[in-house]
Amino acid sequence: MAEGGRVPVLVGRQRETELLTAALVQAVDGASGSTVLLRGEAGVGKSTLLAWVERAARERGFTVLRAVGTEAETDLAFGALHQAFWLLLQRSGALSAHQREALESALGARSGTPSGFAVGAAALALLGETVRTAPVLLLLDDLHWIDSSSATVFAFLHRRCAELPVVIVGATRPDGPAAQAWSAEAVDVRALPRTDAALLLGTCYPELAASARDRVLTEAAGNPLALVELPRQLAAAQQLGAAPLPERLPLGRKLERMFTERLGTVTPEVGRLLLLGALATGRDSGGGEWLRALADDNAREILERIEADGLARLDTSGQLVFRHPLVRTAVVSAASDSARREAHRALSEALAPDDPRRLVHEASATLLPDEDLAHRLQEAGRDLARRGGDAEGALLLERAAALSPSSCDRTRRLTWAAVMSARGGQLRHTAALVEELKASTVPQDVAPLFAYAVVYADQSHHVEFESSAKLLPAALDALTAPGADTFGGLVEQAYFKLLLAASYTDDPWAWRALERHQEHVSEAGRLCLRAWTDPGPDAAAALRAVAEDLTEEQEAGAAWLILWTASVLDCPESDLWQRFTGLHGYATQGSVAKAKCHQDFLLGHWDQAAVCLREAEIADDLGYHTNALMFRQYYAHFLAGRGDEAGLREIDRAIRPTATRARMRFVLDRLTHLSGLAALAHGRYEDAYAIFCEITPPGRLPSGPPWHHALVFDLATAAVHTGRREEARAHVEAGRTAGSAEISGRHAFLLAAATALAAEDDEAEDAYRAAYAVPGAERWAFDLARLRLAHGSWRRRRHRPGARDVLRVAHYVFRRLQADPWAQRCEEELRAAGEQVAPSPGGAAPDAVGLTGQELRIARLAATGLSNKEIGRLLQLSPRTVGAHLYKVFPKLGITSRAALARALGTD
Repeated sequence: MAEGGRVPVLVGRQRETELLTAALVQAVDGASGSTVLLRGEAGVGKSTLLAWVERAARERGFTVLRAVGTEAETDLAFGALHQAFWLLLQRSGALSAHQREALESALGARSGTPSGFAVGAAALALLGETVRTAPVLLLLDDLHWIDSSSATVFAFLHRRCAELPVVIVGATRPDGPAAQAWSAEAVDVRALPRTDAALLLGTCYPELAASARDRVLTEAAGNPLALVELPRQLAAAQQLGAAPLPERLPLGRKLERMFTERLGTVTPEVGRLLLLGALATGRDSGGGEWLRALADDNAREILERIEADGLARLDTSGQLVFRHPLVRTAVVSAASDSARREAHRALSEALAPDDPRRLVHEASATLLPDEDLAHRLQEAGRDLARRGGDAEGALLLERAAALSPSSCDRTRRLTWAAVMSARGGQLRHTAALVEELKASTVPQDVAPLFAYAVVYADQSHHVEFESSAKLLPAALDALTAPGADTFGGLVEQAYFKLLLAASYTDDPWAWRALERHQEHVSEAGRLCLRAWTDPGPDAAAALRAVAEDLTEEQEAGAAWLILWTASVLDCPESDLWQRFTGLHGYATQGSVAKAKCHQDFLLGHWDQAAVCLREAEIADDLGYHTNALMFRQYYAHFLAGRGDEAGLREIDRAIRPTATRARMRFVLDRLTHLSGLAALAHGRYEDAYAIFCEITPPGRLPSGPPWHHALVFDLATAAVHTGRREEARAHVEAGRTAGSAEISGRHAFLLAAATALAAEDDEAEDAYRAAYAVPGAERWAFDLARLRLAHGSWRRRRHRPGARDVLRVAHYVFRRLQADPWAQRCEEELRAAGEQVAPSPGGAAPDAVGLTGQELRIARLAATGLSNKEIGRLLQLSPRTVGAHLYKVFPKLGITSRAALARALGTD
């Protein structure tokens, strides 16, 4: 960077600028978004790159939004979001009342209790409105210091705006905690090579003597900030080579010590003012009230000295702006503990008594336990949580715990902090707090809350369900006792956690406790238990009725129950999961995403299969490892349907050991079922039959979840093709007796399809027609295509008319789903029926050869020369997923190398 306010100099960043340019071009040309996360040490040039991409975006007509994190504002909920979105919100005319209320409440313009994800959904809607006139660039500098609530919203936008012309560019330190919630792979901004470093140094200091230049280049080792700052510390004679250089020049952390040494020369008055400015938050310092209250009559003179030393300046709002974050850090680290406490005390006294920031400063100034302050911090934390700032509220509860004179009060507050931290999406921190609490004696009055925190961490983070069966039954007993504290609806949440453990592991103790407490929960909770144990007739209709009767207040608490019920019943009703989008934290949003993945498989939206892997990466990044496992299991459904046995084995190796350790019978049985489905795809019917019989023997349906009923079509297919038609009929009859068709529309179709396969020849045609006539049959794309393949094959072998018509439709669907083994079976049948199946025409346009939207985006980016890793960063995919897409793109385009992509796409 240059001095004197000139435009920053950008040297040696070709790789980074090409990637940023590609992101901007994609937003303009492809109308799709991407994220670039710049990661590097302090002073390496991240902010300069942000300035460069801002200029490049403005030249292309982008609307630019910007937020900068500061260390002193990490506790202020939605502070960074205010920087980026306040002006957009003021100009917006298209937001719904609910969306506007969520944003205004978060940004402090009105009172309210928005959740982080409700705010995220509103911010996403605001971006959707803005991009109607121009693409958007959102710049996030110093992500590692952005408050947790804003970081959660920005991470939400990063995950959800891939289909909008929105480019998000963030910059963070290598160990920045805020960036851990992002699935985008970071672009490491490294030190400059010596040639580029020499060019930057020569541009900024053209008159620097050769001896000084060589020494700075050696000591700076390519750090741009050091290259710019180190020469400033040299005397004029040293810069010109007329005087010897100092013995050592600081570097990296030494650079921070350089600022500390400069601070050592300031007067006590200057040092005090710098420390006050470093500890004051932006809102504390707004308007300069803190300066007028705390500085003496020489304040202007002190500020002039600070500015002359190049350490900081006072901006128009009265905020002390440091030359570089390292200066602020150095000021705080150089101060003694007593000086820091005194500065916090002074800042707290300068603020109004009801200002929540006053509490933060009071807590930092207090050394000894103080129950009054601890209680006020606790109430402020709970108030923050009610406004949607669960993560920030948890931090205040932790501070309250540290100041608690009583060990019991300390444990109570830490327990609340653990639960609030979990609700705020800080699952790793929740797990750490739970481990700390396990070493303490938990008071009996918060034992149910502690049990819930333990189970939350175990289920979601550790993929462990043993504690659920041990702790939750007793917790439910305590919560439902007469006059017991329910901790604001904990009964329903604990019940769902126990139901989740029971459905995953089939633990009999868990099921018994659920039966015992079903009268203490809502209708949604009772219906979920019924769906998993004995759905009976009209379960799907009951689910819709319960969902329709939910009030807006009830929706957030019931979301998990409704979605989990819909999943086990195979009821992919879009209105069920869409209504929960934007509610509460990641726990709810993860459930929504899982429901969507399951729906995409059932309804034939197989072009969305890669979303499962992206969601798995997001879940792992956030510490929700059970969700990550489940997303990979959902991805396995697509692999099995496509007959991709190699991919299925890879997923199996990734999740089976963990599922086995956790005794997740649900997952293990599903993996077994999917291996049988893949065997069906390749015509290995004997293998498939043996696999399905491991789960449900023919003619007998095991009790429990209704997905066992859904095996009827697969088992009947394997049985008929292995000459076991009687076994197939016996299983169909068992399904009919058990009322499978009454569970849901998909179960009705699967039973009808199995009936057609097992029917005698004189009944088969009517049975096939009856299966087609099941209401909603057309929704189940893959299953319906398999039924048509069986029907067409039956007609051809018996020389019945219409075989080719049915086979053509099935072939089209299988090709669209990329279920190649099934498509090949259709082609074999069509050829046997006397029809030539023409190959895809060579040289056709991408849409004519069947590229999906995702494949087309990846192909266009690869044609520009970007690597798989770079494409993955832009599209929020892993490099392996990008490679898998390209593996399918090449044969569709009739090419064998990346070099031929541009020509095949018509872009060369």
